[in-house]
Amino acid sequence: QVQLVESGGGLVQPGGSLRLSCAASGSIFSIFAMDWYRQAPGKQREFVARITSGGITNYADSVKGRFTISREVAKNTVYLEMQLNNLKPDDTAVYYCHATSSVSGYWGQGTQVTVSS
Repeated sequence: QVQLVESGGGLVQPGGSLRLSCAASGSIFSIFAMDWYRQAPGKQREFVARITSGGITNYADSVKGRFTISREVAKNTVYLEMQLNNLKPDDTAVYYCHATSSVSGYWGQGTQVTVSS
């Protein structure tokens, strides 16, 4: 089992920045990739960014050059982060942390990001 807890969402003006965090605990040794997804009102959940246990990253075209995903392992916790720069109103959504392990996939509870003037 893996537990995921996100933090860092909020309200920001267009062009602003936020940093999202996700703490993964439990069977972290089994995790081989972690992702951020987002879901805007009335839309399907969509992929945003991924980082593998080897540090390989990839991004949705809509966020390339603006968002940066990273991860750090400390003791019994994996810290997944994402820096969101030059935010746009279209980035408004609930952002979810996701972990893929050798056993299953796990989701966090989500954190709201609202970009508005």
